[in-house]
Amino acid sequence: MDYKLKGRRALVTGSSAGLGEAIAVMLANEGVHVIVHGRNEDRTNAVVQRIIEAGGTAEAALGDLATDEGADHVARLALAGGPIDVLVNNAGFYAHTSWGNTSCEDWLNVYNVNVISYVRMIQRIVPTMKKQGWGRVINMGGGLGIQPIADLPHYNASLAARHNLSVSLARQLSGTGITSNVVAPGAIMNAGVEQWLRHAAPQKGWGTELEEMERNAVKELVPNDARRFGRQEEVAAAVVYLASPYADYVSGALLRVDAGTVRSI
Repeated sequence: MDYKLKGRRALVTGSSAGLGEAIAVMLANEGVHVIVHGRNEDRTNAVVQRIIEAGGTAEAALGDLATDEGADHVARLALAGGPIDVLVNNAGFYAHTSWGNTSCEDWLNVYNVNVISYVRMIQRIVPTMKKQGWGRVINMGGGLGIQPIADLPHYNASLAARHNLSVSLARQLSGTGITSNVVAPGAIMNAGVEQWLRHAAPQKGWGTELEEMERNAVKELVPNDARRFGRQEEVAAAVVYLASPYADYVSGALLRVDAGTVRSI
C-alpha cells in the first residue's frame, strides 16, 4: 500500500535504537526523508546508514532534548534542509522504581525528559508546519497512562500528560491542516525484554523456549487477546498511518496498539 508520504520530511526523536529506529526505518521505506535523532553518535549514524543502504534517505541530528539549548540545536539541524512535515516525539526513559524509592528529583527528571522535551520540539517544529498548512504531530504514549500500575508512578503520570497535551494541541491546531495524535503501545518485545525473559523464565517456570517464555509471561503479567508481546514494527505501522494523508480526519485521537491489554468499551 502506498501511504502517499514520498518526499515528506520527518523528525523522529529517540530513533537511534529500539522503537524509534523501527519507526524511522518504516517511514524511510515509504519514501520519507528521515532525520534520525539520538544522543549517541555511533548508534545514530548506524541507523542513518541502515536506511541509506536500504535505498532510503536520512540524516542524523545529535542532541539532548532535556535542555532548551539541546532542543534548539536539534531543531536547527532538522530544519536546515527544509520544513519538517512529520514530528514523531518518541524519546523518553524510565527507571524501575516505586513510590517508596522515587524521589521528587526523579519525578522532575522524568517529567522533563518525557513531557517537557515533547513540548520543546512541538514549539520549535509546529510553526514551520503552520506556514505549509499541513503537518503531523505524533506523540508516543502508552497503556500505563490510561491504566497505571502500582510501580513506576512518575512514568505512568508522564504518559498521561503526553496523552492530555496531545489532545490540547489538536484543539489548538484546529483548521490549520495539522493533526496531533497519540500512539499508545502495550508491552512490546525488544532486545531488552528478550534478555529479561531469558533471565526470569527459569525462576518463574515459564519454560525454556522463547515462544513459551513469551506466552507464559504475557499470561501472567500483561494478558491480552493476541497472547504475546507486540512487535516494534506493529507500532511503527500505526505511526506511518497517522503520518499519512489517509489520517486527515484523525486528530486528538489515541491509537492503542496493545491487543486489548487496556480494556475499553
